[in-house]
This record gives sequence, structure tokens and C-alpha cells, in this order.
Amino acid sequence: MQDTLEDISLTHDNGEDMHFRGSLSSECSWYDEEHGLLCRQKLYATENKDQIYYIMRTGPEEHSRRAYRLKVQDETCIIHNGKAEVRMPIALLMLAVRGLCGMDARSATSLAMVEEMLKAANA
Repeated sequence: MQDTLEDISLTHDNGEDMHFRGSLSSECSWYDEEHGLLCRQKLYATENKDQIYYIMRTGPEEHSRRAYRLKVQDETCIIHNGKAEVRMPIALLMLAVRGLCGMDARSATSLAMVEEMLKAANA
């Protein structure tokens, strides 16, 4: 992760643009052959230890930009998309992640590691 903080402004199609002070943590891009889209993801860390997830999709008939701010407060994860905010207990979020990833009870150790990393990133 970069050590230098910058003033960043992300334009997106669902709500107000996101403005924050932070740095780029990681990014990747790939071509989705099934849908004919070039996809690019960026993950930022803000000076307040929030995470900003930004995804852009471009194709012949589609151009979309989405940004999401994730923040952990006590035992709650707060997700904001520039228009609306969702608050979810971390335990419920981890249950959803486990279900979406097809993890079962034997994968509890991996899930616990993800939860600890999420909490550590926001400490």
C-alpha cells in the first residue's frame, strides 16, 4: 500500500461522487468474455481507515462506475454507496460471505481469519 495520502474523487453512477483522503491499496483488471466487458477494480484505504471499493465496467453497450465505502464500527459493518447506507452486524456479514463462497463449518478457521483481518484493518 502506498504511504502517501492523496485527495481522491471517484465519479460513479449511483449517487453522489465519493471524495476522500487516502491511498490506492490494490487494483486489478480483466476482460469478461461472457459479457464482452472490460472490468477494473480498485481498493482504497482512507485516512480514517475506511475501505473504498471502486469497480468500472466498459463494453460496447455498457459503461458503469460504482463506488462503495465500508467502515467497521464496534461489531457493525457500515456500507455506503453514495446514495444509501446499510448497517450489518459483522457476524451476519460473515455468515453471508460463508454462504456466498460455499464455505461450510469446516471453513470456520478461514472465515475467522477474514473477520480478524477486517477488524485489524479498521483498528
